[in-house]
Amino acid sequence: MSRFARVHGVKRATGAYKVLNRQVGKAQEAYSMIQEGDRVAVGISGGKDSFTLMWILRERLSRIPVKYHLEGIHIDPGFDDSSADEIAQYCESMNYRLRVEKTDFGIRAHSDENRENPCFLCSRLRRQRLFELAQEMGCTKIALGHHKDDLIETLFMNMCYTGEIATMKPYQEFFGGEITVIRPLAYTDEKNIAYFARAMNMPEIENACPTSGASKREEIKQLLEGLYKQNPKIRGNLFRSMSRVKTDYLLK
Repeated sequence: MSRFARVHGVKRATGAYKVLNRQVGKAQEAYSMIQEGDRVAVGISGGKDSFTLMWILRERLSRIPVKYHLEGIHIDPGFDDSSADEIAQYCESMNYRLRVEKTDFGIRAHSDENRENPCFLCSRLRRQRLFELAQEMGCTKIALGHHKDDLIETLFMNMCYTGEIATMKPYQEFFGGEITVIRPLAYTDEKNIAYFARAMNMPEIENACPTSGASKREEIKQLLEGLYKQNPKIRGNLFRSMSRVKTDYLLK
């Protein structure tokens, strides 16, 4: 383990760190996510996932041969009790480079003029602006903190609410390869990230979104948690099923 890791108290979370590092390394090897000289924009939401992602990507710089550059980006949705300042203070304390972009996306998504699902519109607007900022900053990769449970939940969300079998990919190119979205935590369980974040005393920043905790994704999460309690093997089987699709046994 590197000196950077020891200085920041990772010994309190040795088990979680080893699992996290191994799974991020496995994802990197499977998809060649980050290559020499890449400029990577890291989406920082203020949650445990994005903070953990930024931490592990920077920590790996101290001990792997591949060198790359990290730029944090936080898209502030514009709510009155915004946590942007708290996020910026934490990133400054960790010497992370961070750009905060003030928007009204969250307010617009929850206004009467929006006839779509507020989460869908807000997410689409934030993603679009994130892509624009990454290009402005010369970044060709965007790293997002989605983990294994997010990918499974997205699969069920699409099946239940859009009638499609689809999920988020660990590595996905956009605009003819000009921008590539990577998800280095794609092989990592949410519970391991949560344990690591607590052990590292990462801040628990409250989500100011009025829809937080009452979304369709939360409903799917609760459904899946019930299944996992019945059989702990279900989570792994669901994840593996996304790469073992037998198209001959699907409707056409």
